[in-house]
Amino acid sequence: YPETVATEGRRQLGFHDAENQKFDTVIQGRASYQLALDMNITSPYAQLRELVASRTLRESPDPNVELISDDVVGRVRELKAEDSGLGIWLCGGSQLAGELLDEIDELVIKTYPLVYGSGMPMFGSDFAATEFALESVRVFDNGVLVRTYSRKR
Repeated sequence: YPETVATEGRRQLGFHDAENQKFDTVIQGRASYQLALDMNITSPYAQLRELVASRTLRESPDPNVELISDDVVGRVRELKAEDSGLGIWLCGGSQLAGELLDEIDELVIKTYPLVYGSGMPMFGSDFAATEFALESVRVFDNGVLVRTYSRKR
């Protein structure tokens, strides 16, 4: 999905004008967004409508970035009700993922053949069994796996 590549990466790779295929909106947690801010990038996914869930940022540093300071679940439900034809991409933030777990319809999990250390949780929330069904597995020559799961309702 070309829209999941940061705007600067798209420019450097030569597909800055590629059409969005699956998502038209990205939502990130504050810590994930901070990675871009640390590089003086205020709109890391300018090809998408960008939302950042934050209780600490008081003002958006970019007109393309909407801050959500409270009721992130309600805001995501509003976005889902818009039915724009494309989806919402949750890009980083285990705390945010945990808060939005009931709203997640699909998981796309990439597994790399590398070990970086102890890692971090995918969902920073209380334990609750939430069932998803495997839809597809894509294996790349370099050992990367991309698994797609859909929520069982």
